[in-house]
Amino acid sequence: MHPLAHLAIVWAAVFVAVVAAKKTRLTPVLFFLFMGFLLVNVGILPVESDLFIREFAELGIIFIMFSLGFEETTQNFMASMRKSWGIALFGAIGPFAISYVITDYIWNDPHIALMCALAMTATAVSLTMVSLRSEGLKKSVVATRIMTSAVIDDIGALVAVAILVPVATGAETLSLNGVASAAGKAALFFVIVTLLGGWIFPHKLRGWVKRVPLIGRYGVKHILTFDEGRHATLAILLLALSVGLIAAYFGFHPAVGAYMAGLIVKEEYFLFSDKSRIIKKTPHTKSVYKETKRVVDKAAFSWIGPVFFVDLGAKIIFDTNLLLEVLPYAAALLAGLLIVQVGSAGLAARYTGGMTWHQSLMIGFGMLGRAELAFVVMDIAYVQNEILTKEAFFTLMITAFCLNIAVPLTIRWWRPYYQAAETRT
Repeated sequence: MHPLAHLAIVWAAVFVAVVAAKKTRLTPVLFFLFMGFLLVNVGILPVESDLFIREFAELGIIFIMFSLGFEETTQNFMASMRKSWGIALFGAIGPFAISYVITDYIWNDPHIALMCALAMTATAVSLTMVSLRSEGLKKSVVATRIMTSAVIDDIGALVAVAILVPVATGAETLSLNGVASAAGKAALFFVIVTLLGGWIFPHKLRGWVKRVPLIGRYGVKHILTFDEGRHATLAILLLALSVGLIAAYFGFHPAVGAYMAGLIVKEEYFLFSDKSRIIKKTPHTKSVYKETKRVVDKAAFSWIGPVFFVDLGAKIIFDTNLLLEVLPYAAALLAGLLIVQVGSAGLAARYTGGMTWHQSLMIGFGMLGRAELAFVVMDIAYVQNEILTKEAFFTLMITAFCLNIAVPLTIRWWRPYYQAAETRT
């Protein structure tokens, strides 16, 4: 099949998936994966994707992770950490631990168990927010806590991916020295990102940085506002790829770097300046930022990013015997995650976040979803490095799908009790 014909079919599938997601009010990711699975099993898509499609899909996940980071701000992240650290911490440790224990018991392989645990750790906040919005709870206190906890959760999961993937792939040994080496590389990478975000990117430079040639006079703001911001989108995507390449140099997935690049970019960098003096915001200034963000979001979630999920879904070749074999494994993992995720996040919300019991349970239900980061880990482990077996990959896909289905169902079921309790208080 010609690569462009392959891409045309994938884009048509993406459009169908978006329509289905709109009708069912579920996350489009589920339908992207399903369309890939369907098309490859009916023979429309080839079993082995062309190199062009694989590289296009790789670019897609970089765009997605950058867009997710671009959505957040450093200030929001720091504020979130103070308010919701307990929900994020215990809501991540619990699923990681139960996933590792169950999958290690099933396959008796610490590398497989490690990747399964990483995949089942990060929360899909977008799915939860869609579900809360449909139930009229978008501006509730639980929505805020879930959102802020998920931000911390995703950052922590990215750090874990950066440290543990080299161990699981064999680049570092599964020993104290190996983990320490991977952790050291991760720490060095995050120090570089911190330096970029804290000292090099900002317009108002301080101390010795002012004396550094070029950096002391020019920063990211000057690049983004060049020619009145007409090339801001190009500049911002170049930044995402550059930090992604730095991450790849340290042995991490480029998506990790892209997310961090998005996180350290601020709206204030889009302000225009004249002779090093920032001019007040104007409608044009605001439109440059909004337009850049709109283009990045469209690329990430409409026409480049979805190719990653469709291509990943196309890796699932239907096999009745394999499906029957992994169903008990998926059921065990699903049951463990349902209990531990709701329990750990709910208890943390109650005792570290000061929430009531009905609010805590709603937060626990809202933390069940698994989306972008989970599938990035699966792609790294199954497609790129062949750490996961076919059985483990199928088990994770089934489990993630069921967890995502559980989010709107549990929120809808608990909403009457939640609202009744809120009325009493």
